[in-house]
Amino acid sequence: MKKGFLEVKLPVSIFKEGKHFIAYTTALDLSTSGKSFEDVKQRFDEAVTIFFEEIIKKGTLEDILTELGWRKIAREWSPPPVIAHEAEEFKIPLAAVR
Repeated sequence: MKKGFLEVKLPVSIFKEGKHFIAYTTALDLSTSGKSFEDVKQRFDEAVTIFFEEIIKKGTLEDILTELGWRKIAREWSPPPVIAHEAEEFKIPLAAVR
């Protein structure tokens, strides 16, 4: 098997939830948390590496990425593009909130 790297650009959202930072990518439906911004970035990098190592080891790379909406073009994989990342306002009836 040829050794090398699969290089991809992933859209990553990092937000704070209480005292913890959360990193999430829709491209892999993968998230992790950390105690600081730097910590969550490092942990997210590790989570992505483990994710790809595992699906490659299991021989399910193509199946998993296809299921997640990725496309293979000229032997390179591309995640689904993020069209928008916006805060939307919704009106929820008070009867629904308990």
